[in-house]
Amino acid sequence: MSIWRVLTDAEAVTAEAVSLIQQAGDEAIARHGEFRLVLAGGSTPREIYRRLATSATGIGKWRLYYGDERCLPVDDPRRNSRMVEESGLAAKAGGHFPIPAELGAEAAASAYAWTIESALPFDLVLLGVGEDGHTASLFPGHVWPETDLVVAVHDAPKPPADRVSLSPRALRDCRHMLVIATGVAKADALHRWQAGDPLPIHAVTRGISHTVLVDASYVTG
Repeated sequence: MSIWRVLTDAEAVTAEAVSLIQQAGDEAIARHGEFRLVLAGGSTPREIYRRLATSATGIGKWRLYYGDERCLPVDDPRRNSRMVEESGLAAKAGGHFPIPAELGAEAAASAYAWTIESALPFDLVLLGVGEDGHTASLFPGHVWPETDLVVAVHDAPKPPADRVSLSPRALRDCRHMLVIATGVAKADALHRWQAGDPLPIHAVTRGISHTVLVDASYVTG
C-alpha cells in the first residue's frame, strides 16, 4: 500500500516525519526491545535528526544504520555519518553503525553487509528522492546485484563518484518505509515515480507498503 501525504511546506514535512519516526520507534521497542532505523542522507533530513536528538523518547534503545555513504574520510563534512553526528542523534542512540566508506567502496560494502545482516528486517527505512529519481546511492542507469545486501557504487553522476549503498533487497526488508521529498526541483521525479517510470525509487518501493511525505510544491511544480 502506498500512502502519499501532501503537506503545506518543508517545515510541516519535517514535523510529520519526526512524529512518524517516534511512533515507529515506540512500536518497535514495545515489540522486540529496540528500534532499528535506517537513516537517509542529503540535506532534507538534517533538521529531522536535530529534532529527534532533542525530543525523541526511548532513544537509548535506537540502533542507527545508513542507507548509503560517500567514500570520503570519516571527518569529511559531506559524509552522511558526519551530519548525523553533528545533529547529536548518534551520541544519544543506543547503537550507531556508520558505513566504513573510508575503506573504499568494495571493502566497505562487504563489511557493512555483515553489520546489517543481523539487523534485518529493519523497523523503519527513511529515504529521500533526488531530482533524477535516485534514492540512497542507487542511480538511474545502474544495475544492482539482486542477491547482495550492500553494493559498491562507482561513476555516480554527482560527486563523489565512489559510494556505498544498501541494495534494493536490503532497503525493502523492513516493517515500515518512509520517503520524504521537498522542493519544486523534485516535483518532476515524484510525478514520474507515481506514473510508474522505472526510477530507482520506484524499484525500491514497488509492491511494498510505504508512506510518502511531500510539500505543496509537488502539486504546483
